[in-house]
Amino acid sequence: MAGFTTRAIHLTEDNQYGSILPPIFTTTTYAQPLDVEGPYEYQRGGNPSREAAEKTMAALEDAKHAYVYPSGMAATTAALNILKAGETVIMGMPIYGGSYRFATIELAQRNVQTRFVKDFSTLSDADFEGNVTMVFLESPTNPTLEVHDIQHVAEIAHRNGAIVVVDNTFMTPYLQRPLELGADITVQSATKYLGGHADLLAGVAATNNDQLAERLWHNQMVSGSMLSPMDSYRLLQECKTMAIRIDRQQENTYKIIEFLQSHPAVERVLYAGSASEKEAEIHARQAKGVGALISMTLVEGADPKLFLKQLQVFTFAVSLGGIESLVSLPAHMVLGSYSQEHRDMFGIEDRLIRLAIGIEDIDDLIADLKRGLDAISESLA
Repeated sequence: MAGFTTRAIHLTEDNQYGSILPPIFTTTTYAQPLDVEGPYEYQRGGNPSREAAEKTMAALEDAKHAYVYPSGMAATTAALNILKAGETVIMGMPIYGGSYRFATIELAQRNVQTRFVKDFSTLSDADFEGNVTMVFLESPTNPTLEVHDIQHVAEIAHRNGAIVVVDNTFMTPYLQRPLELGADITVQSATKYLGGHADLLAGVAATNNDQLAERLWHNQMVSGSMLSPMDSYRLLQECKTMAIRIDRQQENTYKIIEFLQSHPAVERVLYAGSASEKEAEIHARQAKGVGALISMTLVEGADPKLFLKQLQVFTFAVSLGGIESLVSLPAHMVLGSYSQEHRDMFGIEDRLIRLAIGIEDIDDLIADLKRGLDAISESLA
C-alpha cells in the first residue's frame, strides 16, 4: 500500500479529463435515466466531490467506509446517535466540551444514560452492567493529555457486546490508527489537523463495520449533515500537507516541552504519556509521537491572565491543529460546559493552560512563552 501522503495526494486523480485536481460538482440535482437509477440523484444523497473526499479519508484511516460532515461535532453526533433510549454509554473523561454537552443534555433528554470514567485501566466486565452498548473516548484526553489503552478497552467492550468510538482528533490517522487497535468507529474534527489552516469547518467518521456504516449513512441522510462540495474540495487539498505540517508541529512541541519543564513558573507539563510510565508505554505502543497539543499548570498563586498579556506570537483562542500557535484556558473556554463538580473531579483548574503548537520558528515560540512565564516569576518574587 502507498504511503500516507502519497494516498492523500493521488487518490483523486482518476477523472475523465486527466486533471491532477478533482473537479467540483456544485449541482444539487442530476438528470435521471427513465428505466434505471442514476449514480447520483440529489446532492444530499450523493455528490462526486464529497465522495472523493470520503474516499481519501477512508484511505488515510485504512477504513472501508468514511463520511464527511460540516463539523467535528456533526461527526461525533452521528456516532452518538447510534445510541437508543434505555442504553448506556461509558464516556472517558475529561473529554471535549462539545461531546460532554451532547451527553449531558441531548442524550439525557433521550433517556440515554452516560457513565463518566477517568481511568480505563480498571475497566472490567462488571462495568458493562446496565445495558452499556458503547464506549466513547479520546486518547490522549482533552485537555489533560491522559492516555487510554484503546486495544484493552476494545477487547472488554466487544466481549460484552458494546462498540467503541474513539475521537482521534488530537492524533489524526497519521499518528494513531484506532480502527487497527480494535475501535469500531473513529471520529475527528477535520477542522483541526486535517484542514490545518483555521479556515475550514469539517468532521469525519470512519469504520470497517458494514452495519455501523449503514447507520452512519442513514443518520447523515435523514439529518442532512454532510459536507458541501466546495468544502469537500478544500478538505482534499488541505489534507495533502498534513503529514508535513504535523512533523514540523511535533518537532516544535518536543522543544517546547523541554523548555517548559525547566521553567520555575511551570508546576507541571502535560503531554501524551506524561502522566505515568504505564501511560507512556501504552502511548508509545499505539501512536507515533506526542502530537502537537500540550497543557501546563502554572505554579500556585500564578495569574494566568498576566501570562497571557505578555504573549505576542501565541494567539488567545480556542481550537488547535492549525499552522498558527494558540493558547487557551480550558476551564473557561473549551470545557466551559463542565459542571464545577466535574471540573474538580477531572483536574480542570484555572491554572491549567492549553497550548496548540504551530509551525512558527521555534526560537520565536520559546521566546514568547518565556516572556509570559518570566512575568509570572517576577510577580511571585
